[in-house]
Amino acid sequence: MPSGLIFWLVYVTPDFGPAGKLVYAYITYTLVMMMYSANNTPCAALMGVITPDVGERNNVARYRFIGALIGQFIIQALPLPLVAKLGGGNSARGWAITMGIFGVIIVVLNLITFATTRERVLADPRQKSSLREDLRNVFTCGPWITMFILTLLIFTMLVVRGSSSNYFAYFLDQKEIMAFLGNFGLGATAGPVTGGRSVLDALGLLVNADGSNASAVGLSLFFVVGSAIQIAGIVYSKPLADRFGNKAVFLAGMSVTMVATVLVFLVGPTQIGLMFALSILWAIGWGPTVPLLWVMIADVADYSEWKTSRRATGFMFAGILFALKAGLSLGGALSAWVISAHGYVPNVAQTESALLGIRLGSSVYPAIAMALGLVCLAKYSIGKNLNNQIHEELAERRKKFAAA
Repeated sequence: MPSGLIFWLVYVTPDFGPAGKLVYAYITYTLVMMMYSANNTPCAALMGVITPDVGERNNVARYRFIGALIGQFIIQALPLPLVAKLGGGNSARGWAITMGIFGVIIVVLNLITFATTRERVLADPRQKSSLREDLRNVFTCGPWITMFILTLLIFTMLVVRGSSSNYFAYFLDQKEIMAFLGNFGLGATAGPVTGGRSVLDALGLLVNADGSNASAVGLSLFFVVGSAIQIAGIVYSKPLADRFGNKAVFLAGMSVTMVATVLVFLVGPTQIGLMFALSILWAIGWGPTVPLLWVMIADVADYSEWKTSRRATGFMFAGILFALKAGLSLGGALSAWVISAHGYVPNVAQTESALLGIRLGSSVYPAIAMALGLVCLAKYSIGKNLNNQIHEELAERRKKFAAA
């Protein structure tokens, strides 16, 4: 309940004056991020305790992230039309009502999750709660340290690569983007927008008559197609992991992603089709890795229990979520610093140096983070055979203390 309420309050605009509104924004944003972390940490940790079976974990993870991508698409597609419809010309009112609806949905879905899930992987009843021991087990666990660094690198990379909006706006040729979008029926046409095109227009997927939003529509198309391919990759992540193991699939997928990312540097301003093909290749590689990251963290919790006879699933996941948030912050700072260091100035024609910075930020620099991630994965010690051994031995231990 508090999460949904705070989420809604972030989008309420009280009449406090400029200084009061700024303080209100700081307070509500801080509170919503605290509530998000309080909710998301145990939700993520469920991956490690909802089932001890490696294959079932992969299945749970793929359902979770298919839902996440669908939710991401809905959140990107619905708010603006709903704000316009519910606000009646008052955007502040529209945002408050729209986010109030989303807040209620958040509460309902969290309650459903709480009511329909059960923790099946329990610690040894003889295990005594000890913060010092839990922290020691986490920080001395080699695979956990590897996953911490990997998560930090991955989310830094995702944010740095996310600066590709500048790549579309300033480097790629706008007329070529418009021509490419015309092949998909997204180009501007004379006359009123009706039928299915009105839906595309409401979703921001239709080029204006003057072509002023061509780069934004192009980026949206790439996102929609990439998301659909990632969903397919997530679906196939389980059979791939069952056959080759989580580590091997992650290594292969991230290698493909790295190659697709670095090749973006070679794309010319008019080669929109090549950029589109590389974005598809990127999604093909990245899709299967999305759920496996979290499955592998659950595997690390098993590994730690196998080694120490203590289970600290919550701490394992909380630390990785810290790495995720640190990566998002670091990536945001690095992406801004990189283009600024090359002389980027928003809303003006860019210099050659600035364009180089934009290209590097969309290709080479995130590829470096992925290359370092591959080094981490190579050192990750939990392969398929060891994972199966851990699962079997822990199952025997749990039978013994369950019977005691």
